[in-house]
Order: sequence, then structure tokens, then C-alpha cells
Amino acid sequence: MSDARNSFVTATEVAQLAGVSRSAVSRTFTDGASVSPKTRAKVLEAAQALGYHVNLLARGLSKVASRPVCLIGSSFETPFYAALLSALSAQIQAAGRSVMVITTSGQTDTVETALTRAMEYRASTIVVMSGSPPEALVQACIATGQQVILINRKGNDTAQSGPVHITIDYTKATQQAVAMLAGAGCQSVAVIGSDAGTPSLIARENGFRDIGSGSGLDVTIVRAGPTGYQTGVDAARMILSGPGRPDGVFCVTDHIACGFMDAARQMFGIQIPDDISVLGFDDIEQAAWGSYQMTTFRQPLADIAETVCDIISMGTPEAGTTFFLQAIPVWRNSVGRGGDLSG
Repeated sequence: MSDARNSFVTATEVAQLAGVSRSAVSRTFTDGASVSPKTRAKVLEAAQALGYHVNLLARGLSKVASRPVCLIGSSFETPFYAALLSALSAQIQAAGRSVMVITTSGQTDTVETALTRAMEYRASTIVVMSGSPPEALVQACIATGQQVILINRKGNDTAQSGPVHITIDYTKATQQAVAMLAGAGCQSVAVIGSDAGTPSLIARENGFRDIGSGSGLDVTIVRAGPTGYQTGVDAARMILSGPGRPDGVFCVTDHIACGFMDAARQMFGIQIPDDISVLGFDDIEQAAWGSYQMTTFRQPLADIAETVCDIISMGTPEAGTTFFLQAIPVWRNSVGRGGDLSG
């Protein structure tokens, strides 16, 4: 008899104790399979005595619906990605699928390792939450029969036609962002971006610049570092310490906006929104905190997770299919109310 403390009990051991065949054990633990009541009783008694549990991972290798869904991403410690991971894993598990999470640094080599690991574990679907995997690697996953879904990796371009995309409609979102700040009386707007250079962040930066400039706003893009709180602090030092400071700021993430707002108030004594309007993006938990009360755009996390589950259940759509979802303006107190689109 196996020592459960050191190894897993096998179906063969259960079969030996019950005095039945290995296939009889398999049928006993397979829904709808044919097995006599007497044999079933023997197998269940032996399984209980040995502490046997079905190896769902091994069984899943031969059944696509039982294989894990792999979530690949980086920066899971940040508010937005932590919330996205929570929404995805909860929805996928509620749909009866298991979840495997692989963390990468976002660099090409670590994303390559993550995709390779997902293929080794025969994941049925790979959901890339961050990073920019090379097209060759994505196609390699597709070639092995794995479904690949990229979240917010496409922006507004038409590149990477192989996988399925889920992305925010950044054209509409940036149109609304321009209208919100222009309506608040802003004429000079700084877009605080990130040197991460991911498609979604570039789409927010370029979309606001193009639409804002076309609407008569004086728009400047400022990149002071990676996507994080300190970048907002550093950007505030850059654009608020000299003459010609803007009267509006669009931060491509709330995390950046939090740093900017803290620095603007504490280092420069600026009143928000009286002296400057600040608009964020993502609607992380901190955006609603009393010290920020940030006007921002809410990413529809529940809709993203539901769309992922729909794609998994209905099979791979036509290659390159893109699902556009809407970011929702959330009004609080960091943008002058004259910009409220609801009137």
C-alpha cells in the first residue's frame, strides 16, 4: 500500500485492492460510464480506504474541455492586473474550467518561456494578459491546437491577425476623454504616458493626441518612466516646475494619476480640479479613495472575463477576430464638472 504522505495513490493500486480491472476503476469515476453496482461498490470502498483521488490533470490531457486555461501576465501586484486576474480566474472557474497562472516579467524571453510552459502542460487556451509575445510564438501555440486570446494587446491597429483579441474601443474612449477635459475648460493638456510601449497604452496616448489636437487643444505627451505611481510623481516634477504648466492632464493609467495628484498637491500646492483637471484610466480601487476621488474610465473587467469564457466555450472564432468593449466614464471630483458629458 502506498504511503499517502509521500506519493499519490494510483488507480492500479485501487484496482488491486478491489480485485477488479484498471478499466473498471476508470469507469467508476467517469460520469455516464457503464459499471455494475457491485463493482462500483468495491471500487469506492477501496478508493476510500487508500485515500484515492482522480487525477484530473492526467485525464484532461485527452479531453480538451478538461485541460487548463493558462493566464499569462506580468505585474500582477499592481491594482489593475490584480483585479483583472481575479475577474478572469473567478469567471473561468465558475464555468467549470481549471486555471493555471504563469507570471512573466513582460520581456520577450520570459514570455517565450511562459508560452512554452503552457504548451507543455497542454493548456487548451492561452490568455495573454500582458507582454508582447512574438507572432511566431503565438502561431506556434495555435499550430499545436491551443486557442490564444490577447487582452488589450492590439490597440487600434490590425497587426497580429492570428489570435483572438479582446480590447477596449480606444477611439471612442479618447474621444470622450478629449470632450471631458475640453468641456471643463482645459486648453493645454499633458498626456502622461509610459515608456512600456504596450499597444493599449500607445493607443491611449496617440488617440488623445490626434483627437485633441484636431479639436484645437494644445496636447503634449510626457513619458517619465514605466507604468506606475513614481512615474506620475516624476511627470509632475517635469511639467509643473516651470512656466506654461497645463490646465489639464490625461494619465494613461490611474496608478500614474495617483502619483501625479499626490505630487501636484504636496510639492506644488496645486488644487485639483480648481487649478488643474486630472483624468485617469482603469478605475482601480484607489481611484475612489477619498484622497483621490478621481474621474476616470472603468475597464469592464466582468465583460472581459465573460467574453473570454464565451470564446472558450464556442471554439476559436475566425483568425484575427477582435472583440471591442467599451470603457465607461466614471465621474468623481478630479475634473471640472463643466466637462460632465451627462450634463
